[in-house]
Amino acid sequence: MADTTDTAHFNRARNAAESPVKRFFRATEIDTRLLGMVGAMLIIWIGFDFLSNGLFLTPRNLWNLSVQTASIAVMATGMVLVIVTRNIDLSVGSILGFVGMIMGVLQAELLPQLLGFNHPATWIITLLAGLALGAAIGALHGMIIAFLNVPSFIVTLGGLLVWRGATWFVTSGRTVAPMDATFRLMGGGTEGSIGATASWIVGLIACLAIVVSILNARKQRKRFGFPRRPVWAEYLLSAVGCLLVLGAVTIANSYPWPTNIARRYAEANGIAWPEGGLFIAHGIAIPVLIAIVIGIVMTFISTRLRFGRYVFAIGGNPEAAELAGIKTRWVTVRIFALMGMLCAVAAAISTARLNAATNAQGELDELYTIAAAVIGGTSLAGGMGTIAGAMLGALVMQSLQSGMVLLGIDSPLQRIVVGVVLVTAVWLDTVYRARAK
Repeated sequence: MADTTDTAHFNRARNAAESPVKRFFRATEIDTRLLGMVGAMLIIWIGFDFLSNGLFLTPRNLWNLSVQTASIAVMATGMVLVIVTRNIDLSVGSILGFVGMIMGVLQAELLPQLLGFNHPATWIITLLAGLALGAAIGALHGMIIAFLNVPSFIVTLGGLLVWRGATWFVTSGRTVAPMDATFRLMGGGTEGSIGATASWIVGLIACLAIVVSILNARKQRKRFGFPRRPVWAEYLLSAVGCLLVLGAVTIANSYPWPTNIARRYAEANGIAWPEGGLFIAHGIAIPVLIAIVIGIVMTFISTRLRFGRYVFAIGGNPEAAELAGIKTRWVTVRIFALMGMLCAVAAAISTARLNAATNAQGELDELYTIAAAVIGGTSLAGGMGTIAGAMLGALVMQSLQSGMVLLGIDSPLQRIVVGVVLVTAVWLDTVYRARAK
């Protein structure tokens, strides 16, 4: 009883000594680094919108921005696990290009000869083959790193060169097109989005999931005797989360189909063309939904499964993890195999969006993926990183590129800016870790 009283007195004294801002962040348990990144992204958005005379913060540009971010965001979720274990993967862009070319050849040349054009099974076979190939390449890299003790930097640098060269040899440098009609839905566009009604349904389900997850977390904390957030903080987090989701859905539903496509749709379905035109909303793009689902799955893997705990244990102290009985070598193999599968998903999104498989596909994507993970708070020293942060980092990177394109900035200067941002992010991470110690 005396201990409980002393603890209560201590908590009241600490609350009185803390500033209101510190008390707020402690009560809500908001990640200040993540919040800082959101603030930086908002500054970037507002700055580019001002410089582009209001073109950046339009539903059309924000919708396109989300689609362009999808493939990098998918790979960044896997890069978090790679970097957390003190490794690096420089081959993700080349794997994307090679797997994308194989998937392109499968659905444009090989499968039509066996199944016919636009067969319902074409996209399924293509996607499964791509996932298997990506996992096999990643596992190969992981086995060389884990069992032959070759540094990941060297193995994946070699992979960058090997798979980029292999991409050329598949078709002797030829571009392969077009892709299967169903497969193309994974790339976005007017057909590759779910429309206004389905988007609102997805948004409401997401809001319900946010509320349920917060309530469940509170229940679990009570069950195991862990400290709980104040009730007002739970309400605030639920409200903010739902507002962000519904705001994103509103923006996606504010971007209409192009007039010519809407007119063809109206003619094909016997719809009279109104005097002011027909407004058909794009809604949420399918590649964005894929990226969100993968982000949720990867978050579950990294925070709820034994495999995820092993990953962070290895990153924190590899020797201690091995002494604790963790099979560190096989964990490394599985991490790189998972990274290969995510590269295959990104390849499917990229190939579907372009409606073609090209030799230049995925070039420099490895740098943007690593930059997204690092900017998102993943420490190159290992042991620290979040999936949500990496996906937000991918959005920040793509926002910089999109804004510079709108301003007509040349490609060389764009790369200079990305390089400066990456170095600055690593420096800030170093400062943060030094202060944390």
